[in-house]
Amino acid sequence: MSEDGKIFLGASDQDVELALKYANRHGLISGATGTGKTVTLQIITEGFSNAGVPVFVADVKGDLSGLAVEGAEPEKDFLYSRAEQIGLDGYGPAAMPVVFWDLFGEKGHPVRATVTEMGPLLLSQMLELNSTQEGVLAVTFRVADEEGLPLLDLEDLRALLTNVAERRAELSARYGNVSAASVAAIQRRLLQLEDQGAKHFFGEPRLDLNDFFRTTRDGRGHVNILAADRLMMTPKLYATFLLWLLSELFEELPEIGDPEKPILVFFFDEAHLLFDDAPPALLDRIEQVVRLIRSKGVGVFFSTQSPLDVPDSVSRQLGNRVQHALRAYTPKERRAVRAAAETFRPNPDFNSVDVITELGIGEALVSTLLKKGVPAEVERTLIRPPSSRLGPATDTERTAIMKEDGLGRIYDEAIDRHSAAEILAERAERAAEEAEAAEKRAAKEKERSRKTKTSSSRSRSRRMSSTEKAVNQAVRTGTSTLIRELIRGVLGGLKRR
Repeated sequence: MSEDGKIFLGASDQDVELALKYANRHGLISGATGTGKTVTLQIITEGFSNAGVPVFVADVKGDLSGLAVEGAEPEKDFLYSRAEQIGLDGYGPAAMPVVFWDLFGEKGHPVRATVTEMGPLLLSQMLELNSTQEGVLAVTFRVADEEGLPLLDLEDLRALLTNVAERRAELSARYGNVSAASVAAIQRRLLQLEDQGAKHFFGEPRLDLNDFFRTTRDGRGHVNILAADRLMMTPKLYATFLLWLLSELFEELPEIGDPEKPILVFFFDEAHLLFDDAPPALLDRIEQVVRLIRSKGVGVFFSTQSPLDVPDSVSRQLGNRVQHALRAYTPKERRAVRAAAETFRPNPDFNSVDVITELGIGEALVSTLLKKGVPAEVERTLIRPPSSRLGPATDTERTAIMKEDGLGRIYDEAIDRHSAAEILAERAERAAEEAEAAEKRAAKEKERSRKTKTSSSRSRSRRMSSTEKAVNQAVRTGTSTLIRELIRGVLGGLKRR
């Protein structure tokens, strides 16, 4: 990092730097596969960490775990050659302070949230529900809020959905149609989500966002790396989880305006997964969060293959841009090249449309924000080499780092707290006991009534003829049998004793 509050990214005819003061104006890193996006993300992360800015980044391929380990050694001539070529003095190996996280708890500390915290809108996106099913889910959350039912994990949500289905007539009159078919569809989606591993995510202890903001004693920001290689197998879960994290930051952090440097930088890799097939309501929310979170001191950088992956409403808010090479074999790819070129402030020395298809590995078009947030002219830039390892950390290295960070005692063991599933089970048990007690009272009352009628009949029979007595006895016998059968039908629970 430069001493004047900038991160050195690389060089062209001049140094190309990212000003920390404007890093919360967000950014975009794009380019085709194999052109160097991951390394660019790595060196920007190193710069923020060295500047005392904590970072959160999703590690889709596993390579970013190398941030935790010293990298380049003298025998790796190509890295030292690049450092010398761009005038990077004092280049050498260095490891970043890293915390590993993992939704599945395998390659990092578990990250958990409660179902209540996720909310119906994001959960509907994760479950890929239609509008009718989303409405039923919203009713379910309303019932949980009004009746004090904590929804901590998927078991709680399933139990409440069953309760909602049983009460659908009552709830439909209050909130609108709640159909059994919609509840069943949501239950099936929950089962699929659980099979994909989401049961590890929903529960407690919940993530304390303050643990993302830690710094070392020497003032470097911790790099929070989410192991996302397995998570990427379920794209909706990946995208919705990262959006939830971003939303939580937005909701919990106070307004601080434009600080001299961000309090956190959030990297969203494979950003197209966030926007693919997202409903308008969700896109509106994403746009709102990205637009307003800068005043909380948080910078958001999206990384994706094509700049067209990011909607215009979000893209126009991304002031710092790094564009690696794009292919232009098809009409769509040519449109992407033109779109990328048009986002830059032109440089009279070259045509950006032509250069984008000519860039080599580790080379990019870069434009960052200058004083007062004015975009700099785009520069054809040789990206600096990383100081941390090019490639993943080993399992042994990862385990050792996790033992040292002190967070295992907080997050590694799950907590099963009294919540909606247990409360509803207790309610059902009390209702069954009350129904059984009512049945017993009804049985006793009917038995007293029968005895009273029998006593009255015997008194009258003393004045009857023998024939009348015989007829009445037959009627009485038949009536007594009907009463016993009716009582047994109503008191079905008693049959089981």
